[in-house]
Amino acid sequence: LRRLDLLTAEEAGRAREESSLPEQVRAVVDVLAGKGSYASQSLQTFIETTNSQLYLHITVYEPMLQKHLEILQSYYGNGLEKGPLQRLTNLLLVEGLTDIQQKEHDILQIEATKGLRNVSKSIPLEKLFLPLSKVSVPPRISVTIGVSGIGKSTLVKLFVCTWAKGEINRDIMFVLPLTFRELNTYEKLSAERLICSVFPHITEPNCISAGAARTLLILDGLDEFKTPLDFSNTVVCTDPKKEIQVDNLITNIIRGNLLQEASVWVTSRPTAASQIPGGLVDRMTEIRGFGAAEMKDFLDQMFLDNRDLSGQVLQHIRANRSLHVMCTVPGFCWISASSIAYYLKNSIHQSPETTAVPKTLSEIYSYYFKMALSSDWPEKPRETLRIEQAVNNSKRIVGSLGRLAFYGLLKKKHVFYEQDMKAYGIDLSLLQSSLCSRLLLREETQSFTAYCFSHLTIQEFLAALYYYLAAKRAIFDLFTESGMSWPKLGFLNHFKSAVQRSLQAEDRQLDIFVRFLSGLLSPQVNKLLSGWLLVKDEHNSFRSQAISFLQGCLNTDYAISSRTVNTMHCLYEIQHTEIAKTVEEAMKNESLAGMLTPVNCSALAYLLQVSDVCMEETNLSNCLTYNVCKSLLSQLLFCHNLRLDNNQFKDNVMELLGSVLSVKDCQIQKLR
Repeated sequence: LRRLDLLTAEEAGRAREESSLPEQVRAVVDVLAGKGSYASQSLQTFIETTNSQLYLHITVYEPMLQKHLEILQSYYGNGLEKGPLQRLTNLLLVEGLTDIQQKEHDILQIEATKGLRNVSKSIPLEKLFLPLSKVSVPPRISVTIGVSGIGKSTLVKLFVCTWAKGEINRDIMFVLPLTFRELNTYEKLSAERLICSVFPHITEPNCISAGAARTLLILDGLDEFKTPLDFSNTVVCTDPKKEIQVDNLITNIIRGNLLQEASVWVTSRPTAASQIPGGLVDRMTEIRGFGAAEMKDFLDQMFLDNRDLSGQVLQHIRANRSLHVMCTVPGFCWISASSIAYYLKNSIHQSPETTAVPKTLSEIYSYYFKMALSSDWPEKPRETLRIEQAVNNSKRIVGSLGRLAFYGLLKKKHVFYEQDMKAYGIDLSLLQSSLCSRLLLREETQSFTAYCFSHLTIQEFLAALYYYLAAKRAIFDLFTESGMSWPKLGFLNHFKSAVQRSLQAEDRQLDIFVRFLSGLLSPQVNKLLSGWLLVKDEHNSFRSQAISFLQGCLNTDYAISSRTVNTMHCLYEIQHTEIAKTVEEAMKNESLAGMLTPVNCSALAYLLQVSDVCMEETNLSNCLTYNVCKSLLSQLLFCHNLRLDNNQFKDNVMELLGSVLSVKDCQIQKLR
């Protein structure tokens, strides 16, 4: 428009068609095209007097938008992870959260569902904020869920980057990406100050708050927000200039009291997403994990210079069903593949008696930590230390970071700031070391510096290491941070306390922590970490009593739950597999009839998730009673092909099975 006097009538006509000008302005463009400087002055006067919105768009919003695009492209264009991103361009379209997603730990969700969601619909990324049909409206509130390490923040980067290049959603004028870890640094904000604080180049925030420009507000990482969202007690606020508590600001934006015209996109781990009432969510999507080809591509990308190693790692992952399911999550796949590759490189010069391919979670993370402590890290270390120095440094760092990890886990805190580091007595200069940088990610912006463990499971393993080491000398309950509690002496008392708290916890957030704690008592893990973090053979003093205690937790009644299954996982981590092997052998021989005691039922529930015997078909013929069937219902949900013939079932069992088939989580495809 500024160059109207230089355009021919034909060029002006083409520009008119491509622009989104009102019809009356298009007519004026046609009349004035090619008539010199007089024409552009006339047009400017016309727009100023008849269409103030358009004038604002040309003189204010357009320059502001150009600056915004430049900043987003420079910030999000760099650091977009390499490797297969194809799965992020097609999201699963889901109808709300399932029961297991609302209640269980991320890893338990993946194990139970075998990493697969029973969903047939998907939606491409470019249509995420468009109506699903010609008669529907665009979603105002969209929520994308995914377990830790699946790629939620990478998805946001990919979207912002693609939008900033003008490749998708050109109808959206402003995309404003915010993270909850950023919002944690504020106590109070107004809607307009929220925009100005994070995007100071947006000098006219009222154009967004008033809905003059179509805007998408992205809120990434709800699970990292320091304050739970309380929608039932939201203090209503409709003034975009009024400063209120940040959690109140978010609930008012989601409810539509503020930024009513803006679309809002929230990303979160599933359990945290359940804070948002389903009635407020217009569209829910889920990020799927790796398929077989994508996992291979990911590993090939990891080991670009050694395809043989990539193939060997994949072979080991596929040989372990439980591990293969977990590796559908990119973050976990990276940790597991790094550990297995480290094992393969170092096992050449050692006898099979001294090393074994990592199978349990604790073994994988022990190899990962050993790799982090050694000079075999994929990136070159910043400093070279003598072996004694490295051991002393590692103990000091694990002690400091472990305490932070443990008490962070208890408070459901996964993002830490400099004040947190100081509160836990962590020397900030210590965070510059190679080991710290391998375990802790640092994010620095103009307004804050945040730290988080490279994956949730890294925090859980460090927390377990801290607890294990501290429990040997602690005289008070370690779960009480102040230290004020009844005396609690001896490692076994502390071990029992941790397991009992895990079994009683409603949110299940200690389940993987107690698996790691159990795993630290296994002979293989002791062999791997002795000399570095553990004392050689010290586990022998506690192991048999810990096994007896865990078995006692199973020997209750026929009430099988994910808690029971997790206790079986603890026994597997501690390398006590006798119960599971006995039941698995009976399954193979079809001789389960009469042997399904409460303990064996627990083992069967565990095997339904992890055993190769159940992979193609779960055969429970001629062995189930009403009580056993009822106790196993929560696990039978996830069997794809289920054989239950010759069990002499009566109507009451058929009613139970009928109720299972209608559950949202149910993955049964074939029932006999």
